[in-house]
Amino acid sequence: MERLVRVDASRVFYSFDPDIPPAAKASPGALVEFECLDALGGQIRSEEQTITSIDWSKVNPATGPLYVEGAEPGDALVVKILSIKLGEKGVVLTAPGVGGLPHLTREARTRLCRIVDDVVEFKCFKLGLRKMIGVIGTASSERAPTGTPGRHGGNLDTRVIGEGATVYLPVEYKGGLLGVGDLHAVMGDGEVCVAACEVEGEVLVRVDVLEKMAPRWPVVETSDSCYILVSEESLDSAVSTAVEETVNVLSQALCLDWYDAYMLASMTVDLEISQIVDPRKTVRARIPKSVLSTRDLLKGFSRSN
Repeated sequence: MERLVRVDASRVFYSFDPDIPPAAKASPGALVEFECLDALGGQIRSEEQTITSIDWSKVNPATGPLYVEGAEPGDALVVKILSIKLGEKGVVLTAPGVGGLPHLTREARTRLCRIVDDVVEFKCFKLGLRKMIGVIGTASSERAPTGTPGRHGGNLDTRVIGEGATVYLPVEYKGGLLGVGDLHAVMGDGEVCVAACEVEGEVLVRVDVLEKMAPRWPVVETSDSCYILVSEESLDSAVSTAVEETVNVLSQALCLDWYDAYMLASMTVDLEISQIVDPRKTVRARIPKSVLSTRDLLKGFSRSN
């Protein structure tokens, strides 16, 4: 039987700071289970509580960090998401002046959701369960708060980061120092009211290392696609950067003239919005694997560095 490395929810942190001591160590190929608090740190337990009453210093906790042996600066940390187990209750909420409609949101409100089998019960609605990880990242020199996304990963709030997906993150510091948290039972692209169905739970992953294959931005692989995730101060800036990175990668990986790569991207690449409510907005460029494999995408990044 394989040895399981477990990191429980007593080991949470709030910034991707390389000076935070590792909560655990794992070898490449190891199974690791992260026990995660919800994005609110478990502070809201009833609909009478609102986001205005919580301790904001305990929001968006990540469990970890995990030190992966052999991970060196310039490598890619590989995180294969094997399973996500969720608690039985989730919470969704609003707050004045935030979200996609800050000028219209004048009240803080809270709703609890029951999670039963493959259904999220929200008032009279039964929503299909769509489990995902909101926060996943590695330590960076930016020392970004866990609520902020960036090149290191972080609060990406991207719904394709679910069971079966593989996340490739850049290693900037020895061991990578991986953190995971902010689980969602269901979330629409954009996460427009500033929260999804926030829930505690456990995530089982397999970690690995690809030498000298660090992507410039987080990459997610699913069964049929690979995604480049870009987070910038504005949505327009995130879109522009995502397109530029994608065209450059296609050009390098497929040995195409830049203009041919630009035209290929226009015919085959989909731009999708992950979230519009975090300190930086996140856009993902979806590249079909029929056009470019994930390994070649990573090689394209390394050639264009």
